[in-house]
Amino acid sequence: MTVPHWLFGDQLGPHFAAAGADVPVVMVEARSVFRRRRFHRAKAHLVLSAMRHRAAELGDRVRYVRAETYREGLRTAVGDGPVTVHHPTSYAALRLVQSLPAVSVLPARGFLVPHDDFRAWAGGHGGGRLRQEDFYRWVRRSHGLLMDGDRPAGGRWNHDRDNREPPPKGARTLGAPPPYRPREDGIDEEVRHDLDRWEREGSVSFVGRDGPRRFPASRREALAALRRFVGHRLAGFGPHEDAMLAGDPVMSHSLLSSSLNLGLLDPAECVERAEDAWRAGRAPVGSVEGFVRQVAGWREYVWQLYWYFGEDYRSSNALRHREPLPRWFLELDADAVRARCLGTALAQVRDTGWTHHIPRLMLLGGYALQRGWDPQAVTDWFHRCFVDGYDWVMVPNVVGMSQYADGGRMTTKPYTSGGAYVNRMSDLCGGCAYRPGDRVGERACPYTTGYWAFLHRHRARLERNPRMAQPVRGLDRLADLAEVLRGEAQRGGDPP
Repeated sequence: MTVPHWLFGDQLGPHFAAAGADVPVVMVEARSVFRRRRFHRAKAHLVLSAMRHRAAELGDRVRYVRAETYREGLRTAVGDGPVTVHHPTSYAALRLVQSLPAVSVLPARGFLVPHDDFRAWAGGHGGGRLRQEDFYRWVRRSHGLLMDGDRPAGGRWNHDRDNREPPPKGARTLGAPPPYRPREDGIDEEVRHDLDRWEREGSVSFVGRDGPRRFPASRREALAALRRFVGHRLAGFGPHEDAMLAGDPVMSHSLLSSSLNLGLLDPAECVERAEDAWRAGRAPVGSVEGFVRQVAGWREYVWQLYWYFGEDYRSSNALRHREPLPRWFLELDADAVRARCLGTALAQVRDTGWTHHIPRLMLLGGYALQRGWDPQAVTDWFHRCFVDGYDWVMVPNVVGMSQYADGGRMTTKPYTSGGAYVNRMSDLCGGCAYRPGDRVGERACPYTTGYWAFLHRHRARLERNPRMAQPVRGLDRLADLAEVLRGEAQRGGDPP
């Protein structure tokens, strides 16, 4: 008897399917997932649409069960019989499958580096800091990725210094060709109807807005999005990948993260197509390297650290930040925010469930870090509110990178800045109620005051950090520091 294969909702591509067309497939749509957390409506729509599209593709081969819990759904699908499943992407899901005696867990898929290979690499570093740059170069070498023999293609491993340009002066948009956009179908209509009904019944509640669907929900759509990016947008990606424009939130970004994290795309095919574009002369090496770094470097690194650091890592709070997230932030109430940069980023999350990495890190995450918000609550917010957010994605990205809650285990310094950075890298300070250079007064920029208040609050820790010692010494040059701190304290949890 052929053993059925269980697909989770983020294992939807062909590389997760069991070998052989005769192997039956089990999929479980568990309502409890949406009861436990208040997800973004667009994220719930995307995940359910992607699962149901995959089930439609599999046809009679799949047993698709809608149930209250995964346990209940699996019992309905296979009873007490055996089933296989690929290693899930969260500790909670792994505990679930390991607790079921008839479930055999197969190795993880959807990533370039097996867990054992990473552990061997990490062990070779003697327990010291596992630098992303070292890991990235190791992945490039071991996979022959963007290499010319033993040398990096283009002569340099890292093109970051060329990929940090501010937006073109006076430009309202980057002028990139538009990204691929899917067309909704009957499955999307059914999903929206079900979500509406669940909300009316009071069984679930969402934040944010839903529709039209902006991200791929099928393998066909994901491949079309990949082709569109590589063929029309990759060439212009690199130089302005850290820039922000109010009227152009997408710029030249790939918008492929949700497809990768749903398992609709495999990272190998993404980076290989990007390299092929460079070798064919269709994209410069700097742009290709920037994209490869995001997929084969950072995404892979975050996945591995999630498992390597262990489940207790999520509770790290080296800075002892305890403040709760204010209601306006939890509700994505962008209209309550006067600071144009933060209001713009929050509106993008509310309307689409997505922003690119710099608004996430420097605007949304930076504001939370400066105010001392609870890092576990911030992690949960990012998980729930982004279409590409999953536990493995957000725990290292938020706890380690964004909130510095691990005290430097993952990154060498906190990532936060004053308004000068936002002004240099965006057009978001124009027309704002605040001025990026003002520290005091009615027009004091909340990022500028928050930056100095953060350095002051953690001075004893940060002045010992070689990368932060000079900024911390800047506190001694602020004759108005006491006034800055008073103004910041008065702001409290009110929207800036």
